[in-house]
Amino acid sequence: METVVSGIRPTGRLHLGNYFGAVVNFVKLQSQYRCFFFIADYHSLTTHPHPSDLHGTVRQVLAEYLACGLDPNQCTLYRQSDVPETAELYLFLNMLAYVGELERSASFKEKVRAQPDNVNAGLLTYPVLMTADIIIHRAHKVPVGKDQIPHLEMARNFAERFNRMYGENFFPLPQPLGTEGEPIKVPGLDGSGKMGKSEGEGNAIFLSDDEATIQRKVMKAVTDAGPTQPHQPKSPPVANLFTLLKLVSSPDTVHHFEQAYNNCTIRYGEMKKQLAADIAAFTAPIRQRIDAFKNDDALLRRVLEEGQKKARASASATLAEVRRLIGFRKF
Repeated sequence: METVVSGIRPTGRLHLGNYFGAVVNFVKLQSQYRCFFFIADYHSLTTHPHPSDLHGTVRQVLAEYLACGLDPNQCTLYRQSDVPETAELYLFLNMLAYVGELERSASFKEKVRAQPDNVNAGLLTYPVLMTADIIIHRAHKVPVGKDQIPHLEMARNFAERFNRMYGENFFPLPQPLGTEGEPIKVPGLDGSGKMGKSEGEGNAIFLSDDEATIQRKVMKAVTDAGPTQPHQPKSPPVANLFTLLKLVSSPDTVHHFEQAYNNCTIRYGEMKKQLAADIAAFTAPIRQRIDAFKNDDALLRRVLEEGQKKARASASATLAEVRRLIGFRKF
């Protein structure tokens, strides 16, 4: 069975964009491949999170992914820092990475612009650590979006360079694994683009939001003055609301508001109330499971302990061969 590896960013609460994007895909993949999903707490250190923030976000994201359907019995779910073999492979790969190619990375340039007062070496070598995360389990495939393809290309380059330098095709060259069909793009509530926390708390509907919060956010969503002629093209903010409606509402509900829009009788306030109610109904069982997992210390600890055990078994086998190929020997 082919191996799939993907990281989970410990950046706090998941929103609907995360759910319909990565999370639903992960849940499908775990029954089709040998999957390793890790919470990337090493990576988060490039922004120097406070210790309580780091621990809290790891706890939050673990509870939320479990609540969304990741099953530790079907996949290996672990915390990056619980597998020290990753850090050792990262060290070895750094010896094969060149400063010039790392500095040319688009993601590094973007980070330099975004945080000019914190251009640390971890930012520069981020692609190397990402490569270590992937190839420590000798992954064949990595689920990525189009924006992450350059990162995966660097990982392939480093793996190929290792194979060539040490004369053995040890590491598979990981291939991108896309979603079936067109990827689902979940819009934000401000009408400007995709849903994301970076655009502001009010732009995103989080899976842990309660019904009152969801209603408040949706009722503030951007719209326009309404259509003035039948079948008028929708403005981007209104099209975004219809996209959300199609994700969480019944076909009859969508049809009702499509008809109302096309015959110029739509009332956006009515549509928003329905959308808020449907989002709340959709997320309610997930929110309940999140709360249950977050409050179960024993379960979270057991999940991470079991994940660490399985991940280290895979990683240590890889690292033993890496050390042999490099030339480390016992006397």
